[in-house]
Amino acid sequence: MYKHLSLVLLLLCICLVKGNAQQLFLLKGLAQGTDYSISYYASKPLLEQAEIDSILMEIDLSMSLYRSDSRISIFNAGSSDMQMDGHMSKVIEKSFEVYHLTQGRFDITVAPLVQAWGFGAKPVQHFPDSAEIREILKTVGMKNLTIRGDLLQRKKKGIKIDLNGIAQGYTVDLVADYMLAKGITSFIAEIGGELRMQGKKPDGEGFRIGVEGPSLKSRAEPVIRHVITFDQGAVTTSGNYRKFLEQGGHKVSHLINPVTGYPLDNRLISVTVYANDALTADGYDNALMAMEPKAVLEFIKLIPGMEVYLIYRKADGSIDEMMSPGFSRMIIN
Repeated sequence: MYKHLSLVLLLLCICLVKGNAQQLFLLKGLAQGTDYSISYYASKPLLEQAEIDSILMEIDLSMSLYRSDSRISIFNAGSSDMQMDGHMSKVIEKSFEVYHLTQGRFDITVAPLVQAWGFGAKPVQHFPDSAEIREILKTVGMKNLTIRGDLLQRKKKGIKIDLNGIAQGYTVDLVADYMLAKGITSFIAEIGGELRMQGKKPDGEGFRIGVEGPSLKSRAEPVIRHVITFDQGAVTTSGNYRKFLEQGGHKVSHLINPVTGYPLDNRLISVTVYANDALTADGYDNALMAMEPKAVLEFIKLIPGMEVYLIYRKADGSIDEMMSPGFSRMIIN
């Protein structure tokens, strides 16, 4: 859930307050190791900051690896089974779906590998060698987990879980569904660049979202490559051009392939996923990064409503893009 900020919100107009006219309300804060932004239109304030913070705190107490008292941290620190709460149960159920459909490219037991490569809570002095990777892989694999009702069970010792690659999407959905329950039907809910959107502005114009990607110029800051709009749905992005480590001249991505045990080193630079909900988009974006561009376009046909935008490196080293037909129809600039 701590992925880089890869989507930039472009709210291009703010309505003036006139009587009961719809106006724009904004809420911003910090959560889950990043920031959040909520924008909605209504005739009066319908949402308090404390309500959003309460939802985010509830998720942190369930699935945050940065809290020693969270349910997931207690599970990882011990050896017993865990009784999951409702939030974790939904996220892990979705995780098994993504794990099976992507043939293990997404795996919540990747936590030991993430730590070994220096992207965990503790700093590392060196990158692991092949012998260390082989040893760590003995405790990686969702085949080593079993769900019985609301009980999460390990099949062997040393299995730890990391839900950072999917829980933020679930959190976005939770906030969005809460807003819908409050009667808010025109909004963008965004956490760490992952967002869900619903409705239009009062003037009938759709919300606009900037899709970020690497600049074609060497060492330049990322740029907005396209602007998209849609009536409802979610968008998340996974990429390897922002978050990485270097050691002894060796540069590694924060995206770890749980099958091989090594950081991803393929042609894809970033994957932007559109889906009906943020949980689905967030769950698949990292796994799609482990595929070849054309394979991604074939794979998403398995997921109803999913669309993708890919940035990849060609054989000659130049950067190019590829997208599904549905995604191209969302582009307005």
